[in-house]
Amino acid sequence: MPVAVVTDSTAYLPPDLLLTHPMTVVPLTVVLNGAEGLEGVETFPADATRALSGRRVSVSTSRPAPEQFARTYRHLLDSGADGVVSVHLSGELSGTVEGARLAAAEFGERVAVVDSRSCGMGVGFPAVAAATAAARGLGVPEVRDAAVDAIGRTTIFFYVDTLEFLRRGGRINAAEALFGTALSVKPIMHMPDGAIVLKDKVRTASRGVARLVDLAVEAAGDAEVDLGLHHLAAPQRAEALREALTDRLGDRLRDTYVSEAGAVVAAHAGPGLACVVVHRRLPGS
Repeated sequence: MPVAVVTDSTAYLPPDLLLTHPMTVVPLTVVLNGAEGLEGVETFPADATRALSGRRVSVSTSRPAPEQFARTYRHLLDSGADGVVSVHLSGELSGTVEGARLAAAEFGERVAVVDSRSCGMGVGFPAVAAATAAARGLGVPEVRDAAVDAIGRTTIFFYVDTLEFLRRGGRINAAEALFGTALSVKPIMHMPDGAIVLKDKVRTASRGVARLVDLAVEAAGDAEVDLGLHHLAAPQRAEALREALTDRLGDRLRDTYVSEAGAVVAAHAGPGLACVVVHRRLPGS
């Protein structure tokens, strides 16, 4: 068997990509008002959206235990895989990649773990690149390198209606959240080094979508690109992004994947999220 690829549930890979690029998805856990559920298995975006709309809400997330990763790696290797490459959510946001590395230590060079320094399809595109390399029969080092190379060609921007949910989850500091609230601005965020950083500020949601389009076109440069578009309880924003970017990028736009962000991102970003992930293709690919 070729090298097996593992990712986590925050990649938000559309079902058609999982069909064409088989990989194992390990779910994170979401805790909504004391009730635990595995993301994408027991807890879904609508569950988090309903919980976040309540007056009294307690929402948290937790990484998969290292033992869960170890069981997954062991099962894949025992089933005949030559090795495993495991691609995950930014280590600046979650202990998921740390848990994967703790588990991988048991298996030596047969398992390699990659920190995507991103989330959503910022995880998904590198995982797909790894799966593509694995399907070509490449070994663990080459499959890992394919994922790392894809990370360097992938950029994420996202709009949120408020910084409050990111502040509650500890993903930004209180000063940043207060700044946004005090000026009644709508923030555009990015992840230049795996952490969530304020990129720009706009006054309205419509301007937020327009700014995401401009940033995505700038990130694309002259390359042919694939796009990952995510939303949370805001499909109209994802559709507006899709239409505008299709027009602006023209024949340089290859594949576009639209999906609703899952409960983990919902817990920290809140309803109204709009996100664009730009993946620049290699020339000739």
